Amino acid sequence: MTALSRYQRLECVGLWREGPGAQRREVAVAFGAATLVIAEMRSGLALAHWSLPAVVRLNPGALPALYAPGAEAPETLEIDDADMIAAVSTVRAALDGRSRRGGSRRGPLALALLLAGGVAVALWLPAAVVGHAAAIVPAARRAAIGRALLADAEARFGPACRAPAATAALARLGAALPGPPGGEIVVLPAGPALAAHLPGGIVILARALVEDEEGPEAAAAAILAERLRAETADPLVAVLAAAGLGATFTLLTSGDLPAGALAGLGAAGLAAPARPLDLALLDRRLVAAGVAGGPYARRAGLDPARLAGAAGAPPLLGDDAWVALQGLCGG
Repeated sequence: MTALSRYQRLECVGLWREGPGAQRREVAVAFGAATLVIAEMRSGLALAHWSLPAVVRLNPGALPALYAPGAEAPETLEIDDADMIAAVSTVRAALDGRSRRGGSRRGPLALALLLAGGVAVALWLPAAVVGHAAAIVPAARRAAIGRALLADAEARFGPACRAPAATAALARLGAALPGPPGGEIVVLPAGPALAAHLPGGIVILARALVEDEEGPEAAAAAILAERLRAETADPLVAVLAAAGLGATFTLLTSGDLPAGALAGLGAAGLAAPARPLDLALLDRRLVAAGVAGGPYARRAGLDPARLAGAAGAPPLLGDDAWVALQGLCGG
């Protein structure tokens, strides 16, 4: 058994300081593959990976032990767990000895592996951070991001249509369909081409879906289609990827995105082409909800034979409610 494998399950609590003058943070400390992994206590998000052979103890013999990832590095880590202190010393010595024995022979290979690993991390890290952030964002913050994106879209395409006599009918249509609780249905005076969705369960419909149709079937099917798209690919992932890694880290550390991070993203999301759907799955959703698929299929340029839905089912809204809904934008 190698020195590293003996301690791979060893963990302790430490105090990490990112640099001079920074506040010390309580962190979890554990062994990785020839690294010392420093992570947040609650989320488990890795804050730093220190190469074990390069770790320097700044106060030999004193407690708590004070370490740095290199002689000139600004970071420090305090550990007072005796087992972890002994493990760090043992593993460092083993790795250092192994490096001295084969260093000159393996130098070029090690450099090549390091470069390859750097490229792999550069490609993997942004997606991993974005995916992790999207997975842990609370529902309230996700809804707030969706509303901010909607406001961005309204700034370009005009304020959402909210004729008083029609808003209740639109809410009834959304509530009659399966979907996330509190999901809002919005109609804009311009864009998207057919429909789109935002984080927080917001679905945006094209004005033509309520003004130019004889019944609510096309609008209802569009709502179900966007809710299905949101299920199959989290819309917050795309938003954070577009906002950038820096904005995503700010969200992870502070719970909010920096000012201006969403500028232009709401409008861009509505203009982006819709992702293809599993039509068989959508058809089953339409059947279960009692929605005919033909009107939506024709609008979306799909084969009505593959998206019949609940053909012949009674409409989800009565005539009076549908007539009121058609006046949502005052047209």
